Amino acid sequence: MQLVHDVAHWRAYCEHERARGARIGLVATMGALHAGHATLFDAAKDHGDVVVATLFVNPRQFNDANDLSRYPTSRVEDRALASAHGVDLLVEPTLEEMWPDYPNATPTTVSVRGIGEHYEGDSRPGHFDGVTSVVAKLFAITGPCRAYFGEKDFQQLTVIRRMVADLCIPVTIIGAATLREPDGLAMSSRNRYLTPEQRGQALVIHRALQVAQRLAASGESSSEKLHAAMRATLAEEPSVRIDYAAVVNPDTLEDLDDVGRGGLLAIAAVVGGTRLIDNTLVAVPPQPGPAS
Repeated sequence: MQLVHDVAHWRAYCEHERARGARIGLVATMGALHAGHATLFDAAKDHGDVVVATLFVNPRQFNDANDLSRYPTSRVEDRALASAHGVDLLVEPTLEEMWPDYPNATPTTVSVRGIGEHYEGDSRPGHFDGVTSVVAKLFAITGPCRAYFGEKDFQQLTVIRRMVADLCIPVTIIGAATLREPDGLAMSSRNRYLTPEQRGQALVIHRALQVAQRLAASGESSSEKLHAAMRATLAEEPSVRIDYAAVVNPDTLEDLDDVGRGGLLAIAAVVGGTRLIDNTLVAVPPQPGPAS
């Protein structure tokens, strides 16, 4: 595995690999890597020839300075995990190269209106502008590739897909299923913040999604009732503060009245001082076939 810190070597490496016919897979991370990231590296290796991973804690997507300052870092462990899972080029760009104007505002910002303005957008003003701006930059430097993102950050995935489509960026976006701990907790770098007691409390998030998902599978299509079921379950842990519990269209992230044609259940909640997100899809119920 090669390790680089500057944009020039990163771009030259990708151009050289494409020139020899290699298919590049890109995995963008902020470090604090875990098994969920490893599955993205594995998928990129399985479906391509060269895996490029970026490790950059992007300050422009944090609207809380305290959240940025306490974001976990584990550089040595991250490099070892990336190497063990087939990453060919690990890029750890400097803040000076990525955002030379920082902490002043960057004149150019990529913004996806509509789908980026609700839920995470409401709770974290400016967050998605920071995400789309840095991801657009990663894509511009890497060039044509397949880029892998986890479905736990479903709104982020949807926003990036829209950005790529609207700007005709030559990158194929691949979503990967959320990886969970044995107890059901969605894997996240932020789980490191949780005390053992808080980790037990956090399980209510996945439990609430499961309750609503089972309700939908039993034939309930009312979003109002699914929403109520999620909130009632979350209330079983009074110390867990609900940010939102939503039932939305997975393509547009607009609120749904019913899930008769499928939908996405999404929750954001604060456990201790840690904000966690999770989601699950509601499958379209099978339709009865024609009478024979």
